[in-house]
Amino acid sequence: MEMIERYLSQASNFVWGPPLLILLVGTHIYLTIRLRFIQRYLGKAIKISFQRKREGEGDVSQFGSLTTALAATIGTGNIVGVATAVAAGGPGAVLWMWLTGVFGIATKYAEALLSVKYRITTANGMMAGGPMYVLERGMKQKWLAVIFALFTAIAAFGIGNMVQANSISMMVKETFNISPWITGIILTILTAIVILGGIKSIARTCEGLVPFMAIFYVIGCTIILVINYRAIPDTLYLIFSSAFTGQAAVGGFLGAGMREAIRYGVARGLFSNESGLGSAPIVAAAAQTKTPVRQALVSSTGTFWDTVVICAITGLVVVSSGDWTHGVSGAALTKSAFAHIPYVGPIVLTVGLLTFVFSTILGWSYYGEKAAEYLFGTGAIKVYRYMWVVAVLVGSVVTLPMVWSFADIANGLMAVPNLISLIALTPVIVAETKLHLKSEIAPPTPGSKAAVMEANAGTD
Repeated sequence: MEMIERYLSQASNFVWGPPLLILLVGTHIYLTIRLRFIQRYLGKAIKISFQRKREGEGDVSQFGSLTTALAATIGTGNIVGVATAVAAGGPGAVLWMWLTGVFGIATKYAEALLSVKYRITTANGMMAGGPMYVLERGMKQKWLAVIFALFTAIAAFGIGNMVQANSISMMVKETFNISPWITGIILTILTAIVILGGIKSIARTCEGLVPFMAIFYVIGCTIILVINYRAIPDTLYLIFSSAFTGQAAVGGFLGAGMREAIRYGVARGLFSNESGLGSAPIVAAAAQTKTPVRQALVSSTGTFWDTVVICAITGLVVVSSGDWTHGVSGAALTKSAFAHIPYVGPIVLTVGLLTFVFSTILGWSYYGEKAAEYLFGTGAIKVYRYMWVVAVLVGSVVTLPMVWSFADIANGLMAVPNLISLIALTPVIVAETKLHLKSEIAPPTPGSKAAVMEANAGTD
């Protein structure tokens, strides 16, 4: 078993090694250039994302689609993952993580656009989309679509389910000395109540949960930084300077150079915001939207909130604590950094992890079931949901290292066919953007024929 785990760990490191990271970052930069820095419309995209009126065919509102995607994206990677990047790559990793998020906005925009354009209506009247449909209908490569769906269905049980459930149960046990069985049973019941109702139930829950957890966490971190305000100037200087020079730690482990800062910052940033992995476009396809471009703009804001805001503010808290210089890493570093501020710090961390992890379980359940539906038909949905609920309980009480490693491998391999479709269909992305972007960023003037048509569409 130890040998198998070692081989899986090596395979995971290989999959998430330089080739995939270069491909992901290269795609981010390539799409940013081809789309003429689509990030400049971020403000408009955020404004659109908060609108909840029905604007076209779909199962959930644009806001519901975004919050469900954010639920899946914002998880332990935003808290523990940032600490891991700082411990391994030094403070400079925070800047590279941030830059990865900025450029990743273009990729998240592109994959959502294609997902909406090539989505279908299933036999039960629900929307279905994502890279598997893009690969089949846009590229005519069904074999790649099957590979993507297979990796997604497998990866979901690991990164989106059992890993998250185990994180919650272990933290609750350590913090409150509550048995993992009790935590697991409660978590399983809550998960079942939400996901057995399908995407509309998941979206309703995420619309309430995601804004609360994000606002609570950001405000909590801001309070910590205000209390520790004297360290902020030096922290910012350290992050920017060490991003290009490297920064040696003074205890317990080797100092991090510039190469490590880039490697770990980019890797954790990509792993956190999932731009290019192909997961978020699956729920983007369920959105009620007039054009693919409109939903693409909304979806692109997910990377901004996840990495540019939440990961960045976590990085400031972790680096300003100074504990990364003591040889502490991972969850221990996160806990130590937040514990510097009595009462406020531990509460922010505990509530943040609990809500982030539970929301991830909800969001990824939808990704997994849509992949299963693509592979086996609509009859597989209920079976997958029940398997998902059982897996939550198993993950809460059992540590399965091989599952974690295998899920990491499948998660990384999801990106390959998705990135192939993004690069191959870039002309389609650019053409759709040219066709619809102007009308989205510059709405028709009141009283015009176009404005009347738009108003009527919103009341359908």
